[in-house]
Amino acid sequence: MLKNRIKKIHLSHSFRYNLLFRRLFATLMALCIVFMVSSPAYAIDDYVKRFLKVTEPIALDLDGQGQTKEFTPDDLAEGKELFKAHCINCHVGGTTLQDPRVSLGLETLAGATPPRDNVDGIISFLREPMTYDGSAPSFWCRQVPDTWMPREQIEKLAAFVLRAAQKAPGWGGKASS
Repeated sequence: MLKNRIKKIHLSHSFRYNLLFRRLFATLMALCIVFMVSSPAYAIDDYVKRFLKVTEPIALDLDGQGQTKEFTPDDLAEGKELFKAHCINCHVGGTTLQDPRVSLGLETLAGATPPRDNVDGIISFLREPMTYDGSAPSFWCRQVPDTWMPREQIEKLAAFVLRAAQKAPGWGGKASS
């Protein structure tokens, strides 16, 4: 009889601890989910936040005609990843290894023919690469057709390059603001 009572007490304590553990675990998971959903600033890519100085959506020059488009920190982070995957071999830090005189710095982008200091200008170049003076096709940079990188992705890549040219220290071989 004493053994049965001890066994019941043991099972009762075990059940209570198991229930307490489950409730505690569920509460911690709920807090983690609430914290992650309500605090997007903590999820911002460190490079985007620190060097591009973006923690909220920003408007970037879309076409050189006064139209702008908003890009989120996540858009710029995705653009950064696309740049790392497809461009960094030739454009480390916004420089151009094949011709260091033609960087991805803001002044250089603006001085190209046609200008590449806006999102559409960079996209046009990527879709049909031309020399800096616009006189002939460029064979240094590979053509990026729509079938390889759709408009939404290439806009993010161009937005990253443009914002880095505006803000990233040392981008294109020059100090940026």
